[in-house]
Amino acid sequence: MSKKPDHTGPIPVSSQLQNPQRRSFLKKASLAGVTGAFAFAGLLDIVAGQSSSAAGLRRESDHDSDDLRHEDHEILIAAEIAEALAVTTYSNIINTAPFFSRLASDDQGYLLAALQEEMSHYALEQSVTASPSPFTSFFYPLNMFADAQTTLNVLVTLEDAFIAAYLVGVRNFSTPNLRVTAARIMGIESDHRTLARVVAPGVAAQDGGPIETVTGIQGVAESVDPPNNNGYERTLCWNKIEQAVAALTPFADINAAKAAGFDVSKSFAFEPFTPRLPFNLGEFISFKGC
Repeated sequence: MSKKPDHTGPIPVSSQLQNPQRRSFLKKASLAGVTGAFAFAGLLDIVAGQSSSAAGLRRESDHDSDDLRHEDHEILIAAEIAEALAVTTYSNIINTAPFFSRLASDDQGYLLAALQEEMSHYALEQSVTASPSPFTSFFYPLNMFADAQTTLNVLVTLEDAFIAAYLVGVRNFSTPNLRVTAARIMGIESDHRTLARVVAPGVAAQDGGPIETVTGIQGVAESVDPPNNNGYERTLCWNKIEQAVAALTPFADINAAKAAGFDVSKSFAFEPFTPRLPFNLGEFISFKGC
């Protein structure tokens, strides 16, 4: 287990996937996500059983009823799980990854700000569902956090998944306010993907840097030059939230983690905190965005 995150600055140490095995890992993780005992049913049964109270949303949305629709609620709970995973990932990069303390201060700042932003997303989604994430600890591939290449590969893989998942929300949420909110969060996840690729060449030589390629969810080692290498966001051909759930299952469920070849000797706890966003003009403001 990682030590309690500081959230305010650097610190180092802890756990590790060999880059040549990346394609194999992605295939195994995908298969585990679909076939693991957890898979769709376990998570979405929990989702369906959560309270559908939407007090915060009702105050400002144009929703026709007092409650979230079932699919809205499923998407939001899946998003909470993703954001809890994101917070856990960034917290452990900042507080336990040896390479973090040797990054330039602006590169450290990207990751520190991303942590605050992901926590803000989680808090917003929980305020709408009135339910916490049903998963509060996570598993990672071998060498995660200890090895910079592995860490950035997994980080970009997760951001790829988050982008595609929020695009499912843009496609399937039942109200304009929810769709706009999903798009607003998706834009920040896209920033995070790019900034993870910006950080890669700044990894110190003693940590295996400079890192010139990063492998995301599609299993292709992509040059980090330029770091913003998308003309359009990648949907991954996902149009149902169950597809995002399947991709993230190995990180949350021990059986799926084992099937994907993840390190199940330890799990990493989600430790929520009160976020401090970098600048007031970039705050949530309201579901209408103004």
